Amino acid sequence: MRVSATLAVDELVRRRQAEGRPVLPLAFGQAGVPVHASLRRALAEAAGRGEYGSVAGTAELREAAAGYWHRRGLPTDPGRVVAGPGSKALLYAVLRAAGGDVVLPRPSWVSYAAQAALLGVRHHPVPTPPGEGGVPDPERLADTVRRARAEGRDVRAVVLTVPDNPTGTLATAGTVRTVCEVARRLDLMIISDEIYRDLVYHGGFASPAEFAPERVVVTSGLSKSLALGGWRIGVARFPEGATGDRLRERVLSAASEIWSSPAQPVQFAAALALAEPADLAEHIARGRALYRRITTAVAEGFIDAGATVAAPRAAFYLYPDFGAHRERLAAVHSVHTGAELAELLLERCGVAVLPGSAFGEPAHALTLRVCTGLLTGADDEQRQRALDATDALELPWIAGALDQLGAALSTVVG
Repeated sequence: MRVSATLAVDELVRRRQAEGRPVLPLAFGQAGVPVHASLRRALAEAAGRGEYGSVAGTAELREAAAGYWHRRGLPTDPGRVVAGPGSKALLYAVLRAAGGDVVLPRPSWVSYAAQAALLGVRHHPVPTPPGEGGVPDPERLADTVRRARAEGRDVRAVVLTVPDNPTGTLATAGTVRTVCEVARRLDLMIISDEIYRDLVYHGGFASPAEFAPERVVVTSGLSKSLALGGWRIGVARFPEGATGDRLRERVLSAASEIWSSPAQPVQFAAALALAEPADLAEHIARGRALYRRITTAVAEGFIDAGATVAAPRAAFYLYPDFGAHRERLAAVHSVHTGAELAELLLERCGVAVLPGSAFGEPAHALTLRVCTGLLTGADDEQRQRALDATDALELPWIAGALDQLGAALSTVVG
């Protein structure tokens, strides 16, 4: 087991920058807005809360999370909410609680497969429908599970990412509904990672919990919508009924032995965030608009370079495919894999991206995961100016990044 590919590349970029080697950071999934002043104040106000707390999280935080989901059409009892030190830890605990093998969309976020490996279970990748990342193709999902079970595998769960990292796309309500129907027929638990829900550019979001409420665990957090990745706070919503009771108790048992309880000051600030006061809702909306503007421009740059790119629908990701340039990349640059393409961009052009193989794609796939979150600025002053700008693309550091990317793509495929 190695360090997560996303965290490893972030450390690599930081080292290169410290050495004075310029690099365009398009590899790490860091949100690019400042921490809102009201959240800073809330964290400071609660700094004296040094006591241990409930394993499930404070009552205030669980009530705020329940309200958050209720406003999105998912009525939630606070007793069905569990908080943890980031949604990643909760995902791991839920996978452990489910037991057995898990089906993952391909491509999918790097940590899903790694967590399955840590648990000693097998993951079964299933390709996603074109332009609908994060959700396995329903027919292939059914075939994969039946075949694996026929071979003696105990497949119990499927993970969905709605909207998706790494592709930045969003599965349609019809596809989500059909996957839920398949999961019900095959008695699969659904783990729905919805941490990017509030960064969907416009309409069309459908949670699996709307279609199969008895078997869906929803996870979320504040790392992306409010750029609080370093605060490490996440929440999970468990379904009503015996299945939800069993899963919740197993997660709490593991949590009690691993993290005891989330940090009290962070929970206090997170409760404020999930209550969604007007100033924080506006802050999220402005960040969403900024990510859309930048990510769309970056996608257009890849399209101009001849890559195939599904239109980004959420957050700050896109997933270009350079398959159309395979012969030229091989002949001119001796590039035959996505990893070699990513290395070429870094070493020749100073552009850091991750290959699709880091997200479960075959090595020969010439796909890249591109993250635009860090293009908003190098510090909070620049990030705030980007949020405030009439057109962020005119800011010199963002315009310069787009120019550098265009030059790099010309070098590679021009």
